[in-house]
Amino acid sequence: MNLGEKASFSKTISESDVYLFAGITGDFNPIHIDNIAAGSSFAHSRIAHGALISGMVSTVIGMKLPGAGAVYMEQDSKFLKPVYIGDTVTATVEVVEIINSSKGIVKLWTYVNNQHNERVLDGFAIIKAPIEEGERI
Repeated sequence: MNLGEKASFSKTISESDVYLFAGITGDFNPIHIDNIAAGSSFAHSRIAHGALISGMVSTVIGMKLPGAGAVYMEQDSKFLKPVYIGDTVTATVEVVEIINSSKGIVKLWTYVNNQHNERVLDGFAIIKAPIEEGERI
């Protein structure tokens, strides 16, 4: 991994994504699953769970950069805008600091944009990348 290296993952958030996430986590907040309640909220419509959106960052880390075997050590996320059902979002991670090259500890800038290129999540992650004994990042 090199400073400035990036990877991304895009997905259109479906109604079934939101319902399945609610079922898995037990978070049945009406703003996510009830059209009437969500319609009278600040968002005026149902929105995806923030954790569902931040989970897309995990997809990039675990599947692309650095990939299989990577583990989270820390995550900081700021939710800037709601993500609505039907929005297409792109999660991106960028290597911003090699904290410990012999242990594979790296700081990533993490962000998610919607289909209008509006930032909906901004933050960072500290991860441990898989490395072989004696290898350095």
